[in-house]
Amino acid sequence: LLSLCHAEEAAVIVSGLRSTDVFVGESATFTCELSHPGVRNVQWWLDGTPLHNNLVTEISEQDGRIHTLTLNDVACHDSGTVTFRAGPLISSAKLLVKGISLSA
Repeated sequence: LLSLCHAEEAAVIVSGLRSTDVFVGESATFTCELSHPGVRNVQWWLDGTPLHNNLVTEISEQDGRIHTLTLNDVACHDSGTVTFRAGPLISSAKLLVKGISLSA
């Protein structure tokens, strides 16, 4: 019989968040891919503020490995650092919301 005593291999971040520039009123999407599912305590933050699923903030998960955050209808004050945390794993990226130049 094969012994199952060895510790489960810890998940790692396969593909981390990427910094994103968008214009006011657009949506910004951040994706983080983990090596395998089952990581507990998954949380998204914007500049240290925890984010929750609502009309403006869409948080989704695919196969327990691909975690996606979409911020809809962003405003200038949404610019900042987006952080994804899954247990001990952390990935961060910058969100830059640009105003629309009227002289364009």
